[in-house]
Amino acid sequence: MLKALIFDFDGLVLDTETPEVEVWQSIYREYGFELPVDESMKTVGGYGLSTFDAAIRLAELTKLDPVPLRARYRKDADVVIHAKSVLPGVIDMIIDGKQRGLKVAVASSSPHSWVDAHLTRLGLIQHFDKIICADDVAPGRTKPNPDLFLLALDQLQVKNDAAVIFEDSPNGVQAARSAGVFVVAVPNPLTKKMGVSGDLTVNSLSELSLNELILKIKNKTG
Repeated sequence: MLKALIFDFDGLVLDTETPEVEVWQSIYREYGFELPVDESMKTVGGYGLSTFDAAIRLAELTKLDPVPLRARYRKDADVVIHAKSVLPGVIDMIIDGKQRGLKVAVASSSPHSWVDAHLTRLGLIQHFDKIICADDVAPGRTKPNPDLFLLALDQLQVKNDAAVIFEDSPNGVQAARSAGVFVVAVPNPLTKKMGVSGDLTVNSLSELSLNELILKIKNKTG
């Protein structure tokens, strides 16, 4: 019986990931270089596949200080991100879950300072029973490690077979599978290029009602 919905944040609730790559691409081109997108994309949702750092790489290429480069990137990316809306279907899934008495959580590889601030700004923070972030697990244990999801399950007091995780990245899907939780992959424009897929894959949560999800879980798990 389904008891909990666990949402990734970046790229799933709010598409922060596509703007961040596009902003780095723009900055790299100003200096006559191309962002190694394939390598950069491996860090989406966690650092399990790569430790690539765009600021450090560009600093090595240009002999510039990476600190102002990173500050410039953050400022430019935030302007774009703050203009974006919650991704389609997310709010409906959260509200439907809460109305049915399900527990709802966020489990993100980003820090609380980032996730909590955006959830507050978007008017969503009050809907979540728990918010689990990078600060809550040991260093280096964010996705693709399962620690964030295991901690969410523990704090929600829900077993792994009674939860669903919504993810957009390969790192996140791998973490969900390692935690033994049914995972719905919802690729955004960036992670779609990475071929991410879950136990169930949809283009948008607007395509999937909670009723449909429950039926699909039953069909998949018997």
